[in-house]
Amino acid sequence: MAEVSLQGEQRVFMTGNEVCAWAAVAAKADIMYGYPITPQNEIMHYWTRLAPKYGKRFLQTEDEISAGFTTLGGVMTGRKAFTATAGPGNVLMQESAGMAEMMRLPIVYIIQQRGGPSTATVIYAQQETILTTFGGNGEGHRIVYSTATHQELFDYTIKAFNSAWKYRFPAFVLGDGYQAKMREPLTIYDPAEKGVALVKPEPLLGDTENPGRTIKHLRNTYNTEDELYEVVMKNQHDWDKMAEEVVEWDARGCEDAEVIFLTHGIVSRAALTAYNQLRAKGEKVGYFRPITVRPFPGKQLQEAIKGVKKLLVAESAYGQLLKLVQHEIFGSTIEIVPMLRPGVGITTEEMLEAYNKL
Repeated sequence: MAEVSLQGEQRVFMTGNEVCAWAAVAAKADIMYGYPITPQNEIMHYWTRLAPKYGKRFLQTEDEISAGFTTLGGVMTGRKAFTATAGPGNVLMQESAGMAEMMRLPIVYIIQQRGGPSTATVIYAQQETILTTFGGNGEGHRIVYSTATHQELFDYTIKAFNSAWKYRFPAFVLGDGYQAKMREPLTIYDPAEKGVALVKPEPLLGDTENPGRTIKHLRNTYNTEDELYEVVMKNQHDWDKMAEEVVEWDARGCEDAEVIFLTHGIVSRAALTAYNQLRAKGEKVGYFRPITVRPFPGKQLQEAIKGVKKLLVAESAYGQLLKLVQHEIFGSTIEIVPMLRPGVGITTEEMLEAYNKL
């Protein structure tokens, strides 16, 4: 591992998994609970290498179910705790994510997507988009940042901790196997030196180090329908209010566009390069990328597509992003052209080819 430091700003060249471990240190996370699964394994490996130097802790559990619930236990005691997983592990962790939604626990999950369904491939996909945004048996009361670069992995891992502890909803960093394994340059930093205030954690059940503490009661089970309804609607109200503050997107050239590329995550890199090349030739093309896929920037997308003829939706899944888009722009008459490639990457050349076919 490269000899790097969080003092000041430093340019580094590392894998995405290594970036996530450094970002958790920068966010002042206290402990990681985890279970190995490709392609996220190195997050655990790098965290355990950094832990002795920075006074951090790590616990490997017997499976992903345990990793999710022990992380919940960590945050309940007032520790900044997180976990990381992929594919089938993400499926298993949805039970803990549901409890985090119900009990308003600020857990952070780092997801490095792999091919599906089931074991499938350990390489890459965007097939965990719906699972990560609406997994479990709840209402999707969570925050999901979809990253495209290593710099974003660093920035949004820090932001995920802040958002989770500020709003008390579970937060996800939605990466993928390509980002996890490839190396690229980025700038790492101490958030405090850049003016980024870190939200301080606090014990959620009472201060375990204070004998005179006030004990709190957190519930995830209720006796009547009406009782549950009141709690869920209170959480929905809080989530709706939060959504306006955390939603993020990137829109370019949509004002005069006839066609807009709509992508998320790493596919947005191919879309952005294709957009820049076509714009340089005078083509009326736009680019729209949801950075938060939960909450989704629906109002911003509706504004962007006004007067646009076609929306080219490209993703490495068979319609998961497409479903989110269709929900948000329901009633629009814009023609949607899907480019659905489950489990495989999408290149700039393929984006240009799809555009030329239009």
